[in-house]
Amino acid sequence: MKASIRRRLDRIHDRFEEITGLLADPQIQADNDRFRALSQEYAQLEPLVTCYRRYQQAEGELAGAQELLDDPEMAELARESLEEARQRLARIEPELLKLLLPADPNDQRNVYLEIRAGTGGAEAALFAGDLLRAYLRYAEQRGWRYETISESPGEHGGYKEVVVRIRGQAVYSRLKFESGAHRVQRVPETESQGRIHTSAVTVAILPEADTIDQIEIDPNDLRIDTYRASGAGGQHVNKTDSAVRITHLPSGIVVECQDERSQHKNKARALALLQARLLDSARRTQEQARAADRKLQVGSGDRSERIRTYNFPQNRVTDHRINLTLYKLEEILAGDLDLVIEPLLQEHQAEQLAELSAA
Repeated sequence: MKASIRRRLDRIHDRFEEITGLLADPQIQADNDRFRALSQEYAQLEPLVTCYRRYQQAEGELAGAQELLDDPEMAELARESLEEARQRLARIEPELLKLLLPADPNDQRNVYLEIRAGTGGAEAALFAGDLLRAYLRYAEQRGWRYETISESPGEHGGYKEVVVRIRGQAVYSRLKFESGAHRVQRVPETESQGRIHTSAVTVAILPEADTIDQIEIDPNDLRIDTYRASGAGGQHVNKTDSAVRITHLPSGIVVECQDERSQHKNKARALALLQARLLDSARRTQEQARAADRKLQVGSGDRSERIRTYNFPQNRVTDHRINLTLYKLEEILAGDLDLVIEPLLQEHQAEQLAELSAA
């Protein structure tokens, strides 16, 4: 193990010991906010410290076995113990390094999923609908809940644009690499000569803002318009101006919500979506300046980057960031997104481990 990594582990171990002592202090226990913050830090550090102690124990056994090698009566037993200790260290070290990797602060957050039809007209809108169904089926498989915030249906089906809020455990951690341009190659139903057309859809995954990190928005920077919600019909539709459109004048960002019958609720949801977009914009600016050339575009949200191609004639899905090709297009669009998500997560982890080792 590199000396720099060991020094970092020792500092974390010392901090864990310090927190353990503080949590036993009656004054700390009487301060709910301080006690809660320390308890959360303790819970975050405990798996890493426990693993590091196992590593140190294996190191101690290795050193003890090496000392016994010079004793003729104990040499054979020492060699067996030495080999066992080396194998334990070899197993524990990768686990320890993974636990040492920095956690993405957004990983546990809910998200706004935005899908927009790009080049390709009606065919792009149809594929936007296909992608939405895939994401929602994946959400159902993982026990997540979702709700439509706004939608603009395509003329022949699918969506020109749709925004969905997805809630559940660690939603962002699973979907964060889906942001980007998704290209589809297939023969449209309207194509009489059987020619393959190429269309594109853009996907954005925006982590929902927490109260503690919301960007302060000046009400004077907002233009709020109300309009009648569109829908399949019914007594309520087209009778009240319940839908809300908010324009953030400094950035030009426009958000809409038409899902609720209450104008007040639609405004609240639209403001929450605006918060997420403003935070995402600030985050992308920081990430692009810091890591513009990273292969996975991790955290950059660069929606101009073509990340994946879905080729229907060949039943093929290709993720261009990691050169992954799978002939399982039907399964993926049926919601088995872990086929592409897991390799992306593994590649990201491998990059983090390489950076950690190089530090």
